[in-house]
Amino acid sequence: MHHSTVIERELELRLILSPERSVVVPARLSYRSEDPYAVHITFHIDSDHPVYWTFSRDLLVEGVFRPCGHGDVRVWPTKVEGRSVVLMALSSPDGDALLEAPAAQVSAWLERTLRVVPPGSEGEQLGIDDALDQLLAQ
Repeated sequence: MHHSTVIERELELRLILSPERSVVVPARLSYRSEDPYAVHITFHIDSDHPVYWTFSRDLLVEGVFRPCGHGDVRVWPTKVEGRSVVLMALSSPDGDALLEAPAAQVSAWLERTLRVVPPGSEGEQLGIDDALDQLLAQ
């Protein structure tokens, strides 16, 4: 069985409350090779009630370059005061949040995940091919 690799990055996101107001939210990006299609973001990591979001790694990779996603998670790149950022709009029954992340930090972390599990190889991480080979060999 594959050993699992976990790639994490702590960073500060900004929760956009209005065009004039935002608050800093500590967050952690997590990627696990045994769950190769997903990325996980934990907000309020120091509080009693952290908030967890999980969505497709492909969505975040694409969202660094161009707007993508629909429904609960939308991601798009933009510039704020000359800085490259990635905006994430998250919708849940509890409410909506617009978060701004530093594009360079998100991209660097994504590159690390792509080195561990290259795009298109996610199925191999799940061991599906091994299982099929064993089934067909019998």
